[in-house]
Amino acid sequence: MDFGIQIEPQFGFSYADIVAIGAAGEQAGFSRLWLSDHLFLGPDAVGTDCLEAWTALAALARDLPTIRIGAMVTCQSYRNPALLAKIAAGIDHLSGGRLEFGIGAGWKEVEYRAYGYEFPAPGVRVDELVDTIEICTRMWTEEKASYAGKRYRVSEAPCAPKPVQQPLPIWIGGSKPRIFRVAARYAHWMNHTAGDMTPDGVRARQDALDAACRDRKRDPKTLRRSAFLSIVVGATDRDVEALVADAAGRAKVTPDAWRSARPSAIVGTPSAVIARLREYARIGIDHVNALFPYTREREMVDLLGRETVGALA
Repeated sequence: MDFGIQIEPQFGFSYADIVAIGAAGEQAGFSRLWLSDHLFLGPDAVGTDCLEAWTALAALARDLPTIRIGAMVTCQSYRNPALLAKIAAGIDHLSGGRLEFGIGAGWKEVEYRAYGYEFPAPGVRVDELVDTIEICTRMWTEEKASYAGKRYRVSEAPCAPKPVQQPLPIWIGGSKPRIFRVAARYAHWMNHTAGDMTPDGVRARQDALDAACRDRKRDPKTLRRSAFLSIVVGATDRDVEALVADAAGRAKVTPDAWRSARPSAIVGTPSAVIARLREYARIGIDHVNALFPYTREREMVDLLGRETVGALA
C-alpha cells in the first residue's frame, strides 16, 4: 500500500500552501498529490479562494520534482473532452511523465447551475463519462481521432504531443454499479469514495467491482484499487484528542458527535493508524488518498512519513 495526499482547493488553499504540502509529501515518501476538481466551496463562500485544478496541476508539474500529480477526480462536464485530452497530454509532458488521469461523472449540482452547465440525470452523465474516456484515449494514441458517442464527438482530431506515458494511467472515482462497469472496461485504477468507507463497506464494493470485471472477461487483479479516507493522526493520545476537539469546534459540534458522524475516519496515533490501514490492505486496497484536516496537512504528512508510509509499503 502506498499513500497520496488529497487537497480540496475549494477550502481556500493558496498555491504556496499546496506546493509546501506536496514538497513535504515528497520528503515523507508519499507517492501522489491529488487535487479535487471544484469551482467553489458553496454559493455563500464568495471570499474563499478555489484554484482551478488543472491550472494548478500545470504549475505543480514544474514546481514539484518527483511526486506524481493528478485530479481526484476530474469532472468530465467542465471541459470539452478533446480539450481535456490536450491539457492532460501537455501536463504529462511538463511533469516528465508523472500525471495520473483521474476522471468521474460529476455530481456537484450547485457548481453546474452557477457556471451555466447543464446538469443532466446521472445516467446521462455516465454516458458523457464514457464518451470523454473514449475521446481522450483515442487522441492519446491515434494520429487523428474520430469518435461519435451518445453525447460527445470528435472528427479527425489530432493531439500532439502525445502523453509521455503510454498508457496514461486512468483512475475512475465513484461508488455506483454503473461506474464499476465503466472502470472494469477502461480504468487502470478504481478509487472508492463516498458512502460507507469502513472496511466492510469497501469490501462489499470490492466484490461488486470484481464481478464487473468478470462480466467483461477481465481479470479483477488487473484493476488496482484505491480508497479515499479521512485521517486524523497525532503523535500522542492527548494530541489526537486535541485535534478531534479542534475539528469538532470548526464543525460546531461536540467531539463525540464529530466522531459519530464519521464512522470511517481513521483517528489515532501512528501505530493506531497503521493497524486500521492494514484492514484496508487485507481487502485489496493498494493506495490510500488521505484527506487530512484543513491546515493540519503538513504536520500529519510528517508523522505518517516517519511512522507509517514505510511500515505499509
